[in-house]
Amino acid sequence: MAARLSSRREKFRGLSPAEFFYKNREIAGFSNPVRALYQTIRELVENALDATETHGILPEIKVNIKPLENDHVFVRVEDNGIGIPPTEIPIVFGRVFYGSKYQLRQTRGVFGLGVKMAVLYAQITTGKPLKVVSTQNKSKYEYEFEIQIDIAHNMPIIKNMAVREKTFPHGTIVELITEGNWTLARRKIESYLERTAMIAPYATIVLEELDSKKEYRRVSKVLPPPPETGKYHPKGADLELVKNMIRRSKKSLTLTKFLMENFDGVGKKTAENFLTWAGFDSETKLSKLTLQDIEILVRKMKEYEKWRRPKPITLSPVGESLLKQGVKRILNPSYVTAVTRPPSSFGGNPFIVEVALAYGGDVPQSDTPTLYRFANRIPLLYDEGADVSRKVISSIDWSIYKVKFPAPLAIVTHICSTKIPFKGVGKEAIAEVPEVEKELEIAIREAARRLRRHLSKLEKLYEVKRRKTIIGKYIPEVSRALAYVSNLDEKVLAKKLQTMLEKDIKTRGVINVPAA
Repeated sequence: MAARLSSRREKFRGLSPAEFFYKNREIAGFSNPVRALYQTIRELVENALDATETHGILPEIKVNIKPLENDHVFVRVEDNGIGIPPTEIPIVFGRVFYGSKYQLRQTRGVFGLGVKMAVLYAQITTGKPLKVVSTQNKSKYEYEFEIQIDIAHNMPIIKNMAVREKTFPHGTIVELITEGNWTLARRKIESYLERTAMIAPYATIVLEELDSKKEYRRVSKVLPPPPETGKYHPKGADLELVKNMIRRSKKSLTLTKFLMENFDGVGKKTAENFLTWAGFDSETKLSKLTLQDIEILVRKMKEYEKWRRPKPITLSPVGESLLKQGVKRILNPSYVTAVTRPPSSFGGNPFIVEVALAYGGDVPQSDTPTLYRFANRIPLLYDEGADVSRKVISSIDWSIYKVKFPAPLAIVTHICSTKIPFKGVGKEAIAEVPEVEKELEIAIREAARRLRRHLSKLEKLYEVKRRKTIIGKYIPEVSRALAYVSNLDEKVLAKKLQTMLEKDIKTRGVINVPAA
């Protein structure tokens, strides 16, 4: 019997970016009320930091959280950043894939997605619009908008707008009401803000809750140098990128000129050497290239091993001094050291690894080193077990460095790059890229060697202190016995014996040993 074919016709339609993320909000971290509330705070705080430190402003960030009825939560984040032009405010907050981060430089975010997801999540769970108030330094006015997103068309809906004389010098205030579980999310959010204060010791961050207030005052007025916009490295190029570059370039350009103008670290000689190696005529015009030629060009660019390393101008590491200040601010250890490695690269992407090590003081005892992870100054709180930093730390025999567990030892790792190699869409764990893993191990071991030297000094100090205590205990008795035998003054003998003891301690390289 012949099979019957259905007469039903399939219907096809496209999805706008906003509609796609509305249907797949888990991709952006908005999987449940706990994670969504944490993600909302994170996105708003990171936007506030980018609006300040990148522009040479010491951040002043205020976060206000109030639980409401029906599992709704009021969130308000205020910053003293440069502000947003009024013509841009609706699109910045109401259009997915629109923002100021689509450049080749280190940024906290990449996709221009996070804050829009916070708007979308609030919209679909409470029906409430986002409220934005912003003003710029040279403006006389502040602009207030109430915004939602037209999901089908990926465009902002302006529910309300007001203009008035400014009430604060410059910055942005964002308010929204979203669904969230504050009771369960509270610990994660407080930990996130605490770690943000650690990696940004130049920021003042205030958290106001329903029943309490936490304030992290800045401990430094020095900002890390901001990253500059750079060019792509030839090894990191793909076919679509090169095709777009060719499309935007003059068709009369030669291949040599094209490589020099569009790629990082490529001069005339480097371009000519590469093209000769790749089998191309350096004087070939772009207009003469076929799709097959471009495919071969891109493949050869990835294979060529004589490109210069990517320039680190697109990166902004925290720096050893600031990193130590941040760790002291939060962990209050008795010993802290920091290592900033020289720039390196993977797949044509520049990166810098920074590590801090804290020991003793208020650092809690643990059976393994306590780990604090950061990527482009973003605290990473989830998926620690899958992160390359945990792998490296677990592979080290800490007894070599005089650490016996349980021990008050904490390790801070920070990786900054124009392309963080995250493991999975959650962007909470860094993948095991060999180049990154190697740099992490070098930095952690260097910090560990410094700790070993410190602990060795302490051991020596304690040994000398013990020697001083034991010998000092017998000086009165020995001086009495000597005085009896020699008929010399007991006090003079005791003083000379004490002087001899102090001289002995000095020869052992320890001065001013405290008494027992």
